[in-house]
Amino acid sequence: MTRWDAWRGRLLGLWAGLALLYLFIPIFIVVLFSFNDNKGRFNFTWQGFTLRHWAHPFQNPDLATAFKNSLLIAGISTAIATALGTFIALALVRYSFRGRTATDFFIFLPLATPEVVLGAALLGLFLTMNITTGFVTIVIAHVMFNVSYVVVTVKARLEGMDQHIEEAAMDLGANELTTFRKVTLPLIAPGVAAAALLAAALSVDDYVITSFNAGQTQTFPLFIYGATRQGVPAEVNVLASGLLFVVLALLGLNLIAQRARGRREARALSAIAPPLSGATANA
Repeated sequence: MTRWDAWRGRLLGLWAGLALLYLFIPIFIVVLFSFNDNKGRFNFTWQGFTLRHWAHPFQNPDLATAFKNSLLIAGISTAIATALGTFIALALVRYSFRGRTATDFFIFLPLATPEVVLGAALLGLFLTMNITTGFVTIVIAHVMFNVSYVVVTVKARLEGMDQHIEEAAMDLGANELTTFRKVTLPLIAPGVAAAALLAAALSVDDYVITSFNAGQTQTFPLFIYGATRQGVPAEVNVLASGLLFVVLALLGLNLIAQRARGRREARALSAIAPPLSGATANA
């Protein structure tokens, strides 16, 4: 390795560190100001450390209702979008049918369309069908754009999976349902879980499409936008930080589970390897 290669590696590491710091600074500020002892309505300047906001994060009833609505919408839309997206990905990867290329194109279309256009189009659809906008229309809108993300994520996992494993299971007598339940689903479970977490995060975070189709229903992002005119309460930072900590905990548990599974598989392979090597030597 030359001196230039060493310096290039250091510079790339420094650049990557600065880029990550730039991305994480807003998150650090959100968490920090959840402990701010603000004296007025605004929570934009640091005035001291306190834990009183964490003691009563739901003291604002409007904020509590908006946060509950966001969690309910995220849960319902994530469950529906994950189920639909997983089966669509299976159909696109495992089967050939007329219109497959067009289906693949229309799956990617919501990802490339501006959210303003999607929100306005959905609002026009609901008004044309005389559907009152509110909780249900928000769920429908979130399912609509989340399905695309689920399909892309699960499809990538399926394309990297060896299809011969499923064929071997069916050769041994398993039907298609049993093969999916005991072979395919466990293998694509990390991809499905990642897709579900992505869909939930996008649902909780969405503002533009939700604002078009919310009606009188208020979600967490809508509450924050409305509160900026009168002063964002510190409890907003508390709930946002709480969501962040929950997601980090889930990611940590997923990492621990994957490592434990890898160790189990390694032990199983090491237990099989000696008999196989002995049988090869005898042959």
